[in-house]
Amino acid sequence: MVTDSTLADVAVIGGSGFYSFLPDPTEHVVETPYGEPSAPIGVAEVAGRRVAFLPRHGRHHDHPPHAIPYRANAWALRSLGVRQVLAPCAVGGLRDTVAPGDLVVPDQLVDRTHRRIGSFVESGAVHLPFADPYCPGVSAALAGADADVRAGGTMVVVEGPRFSTRAESRHYADQGWDLINMTGAPEAALAREMGQCYAPLALVTDMDAGAESGDGVGQEEVFALFRQNLERLTGLLTGAIEALPAPEGCTCSTWADGVDLTYEVPGA
Repeated sequence: MVTDSTLADVAVIGGSGFYSFLPDPTEHVVETPYGEPSAPIGVAEVAGRRVAFLPRHGRHHDHPPHAIPYRANAWALRSLGVRQVLAPCAVGGLRDTVAPGDLVVPDQLVDRTHRRIGSFVESGAVHLPFADPYCPGVSAALAGADADVRAGGTMVVVEGPRFSTRAESRHYADQGWDLINMTGAPEAALAREMGQCYAPLALVTDMDAGAESGDGVGQEEVFALFRQNLERLTGLLTGAIEALPAPEGCTCSTWADGVDLTYEVPGA
């Protein structure tokens, strides 16, 4: 088990179709109290930083969204020393505020999942402040990496693995929500419980069922558009890593100051 050792201070969690990122990484198999993470974690230098990479769904898309080992992933990254997490992901568009091919750094999250373990807290009184679910520093670095990246918007996370019905999709749009995704929760909250600065970079791969006519969204179009944008995403993430502020003092970690945590934060 790797603990209390800063092998990397930044991580990228790759989404659907994003299964590699680092040049010639050193791989680490990490054991956690929550089982195995999605895959061995690669570590290499990017833009002068030690960066860990973990494919969210596994190397061969082994884990569907509702069965990703979210707690193991967050704990494993923290055990390597990771304090800042960049999380590219595929999303659907709900309203005409976005279109396929857009890159968005959302600032709000709505959790509509229901079968996932959403916290490290299993006993005691530990209540995570989560009004603003994403780190402002990491979000700013992602949004500033390219003029085409849009800042702001609400992402609703659904259970999956099925896509939404038209009625569900229209309901989400009627709430004023912009994006729909299957993996953003509980990933963001678990990162915060680990004291990590976390923000997503959402690639709009399709318009959701309520926003389009025809047969609705399908898996192949999502994967295809994500593959077409891998080089673009890699460049943006590299630029964002170079621009990341120091994590010390960020409220993503200081929320736990004076709180008696009832779970282990490795290296803390």
